[in-house]
Amino acid sequence: RTLWCAGTSGFSAAWRMSVAGERPRDSLGLGPEFGPSALGTKEHWDAAYESELQIFQESGDAGEIWFGEESMIRLIRWMEKQKIPLDSSVLDIGTGNGVLLVELAKCGYTNLTGIDYSPSAIQLSQNIIEKEGLVNIKLQVKDFLTPSAELSGFQICIDKGTFDAISLNPDNAAEKRKQYVKSLCAVLKMEGFFLITSCNWTKEELLNEFREGFEILEELPTPKFCFGGRIGNSVTALVFQRKKSGHSSWTN
Repeated sequence: RTLWCAGTSGFSAAWRMSVAGERPRDSLGLGPEFGPSALGTKEHWDAAYESELQIFQESGDAGEIWFGEESMIRLIRWMEKQKIPLDSSVLDIGTGNGVLLVELAKCGYTNLTGIDYSPSAIQLSQNIIEKEGLVNIKLQVKDFLTPSAELSGFQICIDKGTFDAISLNPDNAAEKRKQYVKSLCAVLKMEGFFLITSCNWTKEELLNEFREGFEILEELPTPKFCFGGRIGNSVTALVFQRKKSGHSSWTN
């Protein structure tokens, strides 16, 4: 399986395989088996955002919107429908070019933080935010798998593609997925909301990955495709809530 979902025209290899039948599991039996990919490495994203930063400086082009503009609209509409207070603390995990934060700020949200382990991504985000004249966005160079103590207490965490990329890391991706869940529990308040958009994971797989400490609230509608006479989604978008009791026991 390969991550391939940037922009509005991306067509997920994961979806093609999800409608084709059972997929191999990883060595721990906890999730699908992913082949190692450069898309799961910091070196890849450092190079990618260095290039995008240079392009922005030369032309003002903010770059790719991961999963397309409709993915941002989907998340913002859910927040508006739930009447999430505009001063709620929001963390964008793996913010990239920060465009989601820009759109949230334009919608009136005032307590926004974006993190990314790529310094070039944070610099690009900062340049875009400054160009938009926005002031209510905080940016930090942080690896989500090793969050600092001050990165905590968020009411909403959002992930568009970061968990996908971690799943492709050549160095023990299964363990990194488990660490991601631990980090999420560390930064998200009890009963806080976690919104994840993925093109490499089905709903059922994400429910399994986040079964410790989280419960599913809602599956957000995403585009459907027909392939080989079967219907599936190229993108999965779910809303989880952190359980009051913290971590639950692992179940099959």
